[in-house]
Amino acid sequence: MAIAKAERLMNLALCLLGTRRPLSKRELRGSIEAYLEAGSDDAFNRMFERDKDDLRELGLVIETVENLDGDTGYLARRDSNRLPPITLDAEEAAALGLAAKVWQQARLAGAASGALQKLRAAGMPEAEDAYEVHSALEPRIPVHEAAFEPLMLACRDRRPVTFDYRKANAARPEQRQVEPWTLECWRGHWYLAGWDRGRGAERVFRLSRIAGKVRSRAGAFTAEVPDVVTVRETVESWAGETATRTALIRLRTGSGYPLRARATSVRELGDGWEELEIPYGHGLDAWLVEFGPDVVVREPADLRADVVDRLRAVAKD
Repeated sequence: MAIAKAERLMNLALCLLGTRRPLSKRELRGSIEAYLEAGSDDAFNRMFERDKDDLRELGLVIETVENLDGDTGYLARRDSNRLPPITLDAEEAAALGLAAKVWQQARLAGAASGALQKLRAAGMPEAEDAYEVHSALEPRIPVHEAAFEPLMLACRDRRPVTFDYRKANAARPEQRQVEPWTLECWRGHWYLAGWDRGRGAERVFRLSRIAGKVRSRAGAFTAEVPDVVTVRETVESWAGETATRTALIRLRTGSGYPLRARATSVRELGDGWEELEIPYGHGLDAWLVEFGPDVVVREPADLRADVVDRLRAVAKD
């Protein structure tokens, strides 16, 4: 079975790399023997989608193109799949090796390991793993949200997506149509930055608030993708990294250590409470709600109102 699948994947890759125009599913089915033997259209479609995803996981860049008649075709341009000469030094190789260790999840770890193997085969120097022998600590990036993997692939392949998204103060989720740009991790939470087609503007979404499945859509992006630096600044701003104001909060003694780390001043109030002054930007209200009854917002009034609205929305659930 493994040999048959490997042969099928190789034949599909050769078809996609050997064409000068996008090939439809019908054309691919007629060109690959294993697809001809599929018992039904549904069986072929399932097999093809799995094979296409497997090739993308292996690093093949497959473009999805829609013609004027609305038919979808696929191709893998040679210039997009040609690896340039590798000129990494030992320090850069060590950084890539460390990055590959960061991922906890099995599928991501496999992809990272496969990428390192390809780079080493192309001439990347071996690097000593300082974390393997000399340290009891190992860096990790947690990925608990089911939406992470489909969004990561959609960002990589520049594919629009749709998903149901629930704001922190909303009773029900609503559908969003998004052109995904990049994923950013901030304070242990993952955020998606992209173009919201429904609102015609740049938006940032917290992955833990995505409900249900993320579905990919055919077609090209309608908005220009900004450079990486701009996207990261947007994520930081929406997540609250960029401080533009100052908040005064009461915090129960012995709690809220992440808040204490950001405080510019702390004053004892007695009766088990302290007063903290915290610089903040967008998103502090959602963060404060996570501390529940251990936090009380004193000012500004609009921040206090936002926290109350979020708590009421949670209470309705």
